[in-house]
Amino acid sequence: MNEAEKLRETLRSIQEPKGYFFNGDGERVLDLMEALLLNRKRYGYMCCPCRLASGDREKDRDILCPCAYREADVREYGSCYCNLYVSREWNEGKIPREYVPERRPPEKFL
Repeated sequence: MNEAEKLRETLRSIQEPKGYFFNGDGERVLDLMEALLLNRKRYGYMCCPCRLASGDREKDRDILCPCAYREADVREYGSCYCNLYVSREWNEGKIPREYVPERRPPEKFL
């Protein structure tokens, strides 16, 4: 098992009991795991791979994975912004797969 697969299993065991599941597209999930690991190597913390990080952990606190926006995104759309974390219903195709808009305030962008 490589590092991305280990991370996936660790996060799965923490997040599934909370009602957050990984996207059923295993290849996408592993790509995102690799991006999280790259960000950890690059910045020293795992920030959202779908957003631009500043390199300042305090400024990026809202996008540390799982980001501060995940709960609202999954509640409203069944998926987080990068489609990593989803609801059971989203994975089962019981709700529409809509575009998840960016919730991060513009002043947080670089």
